[in-house]
Parts: sequence; C-alpha cells; structure tokens
Amino acid sequence: MLKRGDWIMIQDAVQQGKYLKDIAAELGVHPRTVRRALARGGAPSGQRPSRRTSKLDPYKPLIDQMLSQGIVNGVVILRAIQAQGYAGKKSILADYIRPKRALRPSRATVRFETVPGRQLQHDWAEVETTIAGVRQKVCFAVNTLGYSRRFHFWATERQDAEHTYEAVIRAFEYFGGVTAEVLVDNQKSAVIAHRIGEAVRFNPRFVDLAGHYGFLPRACRPYRARTKGKDERMVGYIKHHFFVRYPAFESWAHLNQQAEAWLAEEADRRMQGTVKEVVAERFAREAPHLGRLPAARFDTSYQERRWVAWDGYVEMRGTRYSVPDRLCGQRLTVHLGLDGRLTILDPDGVVVAEHRQEPAAQGWQTIPGHHARLWRDTLGVERRALAVYAEVGQCS
Repeated sequence: MLKRGDWIMIQDAVQQGKYLKDIAAELGVHPRTVRRALARGGAPSGQRPSRRTSKLDPYKPLIDQMLSQGIVNGVVILRAIQAQGYAGKKSILADYIRPKRALRPSRATVRFETVPGRQLQHDWAEVETTIAGVRQKVCFAVNTLGYSRRFHFWATERQDAEHTYEAVIRAFEYFGGVTAEVLVDNQKSAVIAHRIGEAVRFNPRFVDLAGHYGFLPRACRPYRARTKGKDERMVGYIKHHFFVRYPAFESWAHLNQQAEAWLAEEADRRMQGTVKEVVAERFAREAPHLGRLPAARFDTSYQERRWVAWDGYVEMRGTRYSVPDRLCGQRLTVHLGLDGRLTILDPDGVVVAEHRQEPAAQGWQTIPGHHARLWRDTLGVERRALAVYAEVGQCS
C-alpha cells in the first residue's frame, strides 16, 4: 500500500519521464498501483469505505442478549425481533448468528423410517416455567407420528400411568385416528419388565388401552431410548421453541390452549429437515392410513377399592365422601378422573354417587339424602333430659 511520501516520489519520477513499471519497481509495488494513484491524483486516504447499514442492525443488541442467555434457535430469535418490528429476511439473521453458535457433536445412528399410519412414538419430558405467577416444574407428554413427524404434546403436573394413557388418547383424538403400534420407553406406566432376550411384560392397563384402541404395544430395547429418536427430537423442539417463546401462562388450561394453537400455527407448518417436506402436507398422506377411533373413550381415571364406613362415608385422598347408607360396610370401587370428578360404583358396577374432588380443608362432602335412614334411626333413640344426669351426679 502506498504512503503519502510515495506519492511525492511518483510525481517527481513522472516529471523526469520515467516509465510506470520502473517507478513501481523502485517503490516495490505493482504498476497498476502506480496507475491508480495517478488516476486518483494522490495517495490512498487510509480510510476504508463505510459499511452498508443492515435492517438487522437495530436488533443486534437483543439478538446478542438472547444468544448470551443460551437461546440459539433461529426461529425463536426471529419471532422475538419480528415482534419488535424487524421486517427483514430470515437469511440475514441466519448469517449473523451462524458463526456465534457453538458446535455440538452428534453421535451417529441408523435412522428408522416407518410407513404411513404404522407407528406413534411416545415420551415424557420436564421443563420449568411460570404458571399463575409461580415458577414450577411442568411434565409434558410428546406423541409423534413416525411417518409424517406430526406431533402432539400435552402438559400436566405428573407423568404417572393415568396421565400417560390420557396423553396417548389425546394424541389419537388430535390426529383423528389410531396408529398400528405405539412405541414407548420402558417406564412403569407401560412396561413392567423388559430384559434382553426375554418377552416384554406390559402393564395390564396399558394392554387394556391397546386392546381398546386396537394398536400393538411396543417397547424400546433396554438402554437404547434413541430407538424413538423422532420423538426425542420433538422434545427438544418444544423446549427450545414453545417454552422459550411463551415463558409464562395464566393457568394449566391456558398452557394447553396455547400449545394447541402453536401446534396448528407453527409446528404443523414447519419444513421437516429430514424428509424436506411440510409436516401438514405429509400428514395429509398419512391420515387415510390411521385406524378409526373407538365409539367409547377409554377410562383413564384412578381406580381404587374402598370400604364404606358405618357412618356412610368413603375416604379418598384425605377427604371423606358420602354414599347411600344402604352400602355401609361394603367395599366399593372409586374412580377419580384427571379432571377431578369422583365417581363411586357399587359391587355390581352401578354408579351410586358422584362428587367433585376437594382438599381435606374443605371438610367432608355430603349429598343430601344419602344418609336419610341413618338420621331416621338416630331420631328413634331414647332421649333423656339433662336433669337425669344431674341427679345421678348428686347421688354419687
């Protein structure tokens, strides 16, 4: 690069009639450099041309802040800056954040593809979020169709057997049909025992669920949960898209309502990276291969056997609920639904009482008329005036 002193030497050499190549040789530069200096009429200014402004510039502080917080997903960042007014293309953002992402090593595995309607993969995951102003743990079940990659997820407070069955049923209802098989991990809600080289022992109620909906239960090989890698990938997708985009909810109902809206507006419309196709369009080909939903819904409620006390109440989760007094001393079946509805059946399977689950602090729950005979018998007991007991006390 020429310096200002070199320009003076060039002017002097030109006045002496020297050739450009000779001047360049003396300065140790290319002849084109000398030619450009003469055309410019001086030495380079030393200042680089000003950089062009970008539509992304006003939003880079926000992007850098999100990246520093570990939010590296381009879609989530794009949604955030679009909410602030960004109108540029996604490619501009991608070019900016690409060199800032940390490289993540990945283990090689064999990908297993299924035919349409063949398989549903089920899994549970946990995340912390804010519900009604309280920071708490949220369990969410993810159910993914193996062919189209369309998935459904449902958030709740626990991941026991009853909530597992409810999650699978909700997924079937969301998809509008049933797959030929359901692949699960080896959680106790579905699998009692699974040892290599031995037949899988499934939970009896999970087998009942499979029979009711007509699917074949399948379990991952022990210590190889990556068998259902499509579903596990969706777990990460939900954590880094949905729960980052929506960090707080008014209630559990609001969370699941927001989830279903997000599934329809974004997840179903995404371009799936492996098959290079929009999920909703691929599902349109899979839907005709799904089996029909049964006419009656499977009962996912908690089911327990309880003795009726002689005062006409059964105890459930710390609270006592009334039943007809004719059932005192009998053992009844109590169904506690996930929605808090409590149904009590007699030994013949007939519903004899229905309550809403209440905390113990609310006291015993009584339905008028359940204990009419007990009260009638009580009224028949002989009554004595208090003066009789006073006389007895004086005699002693």
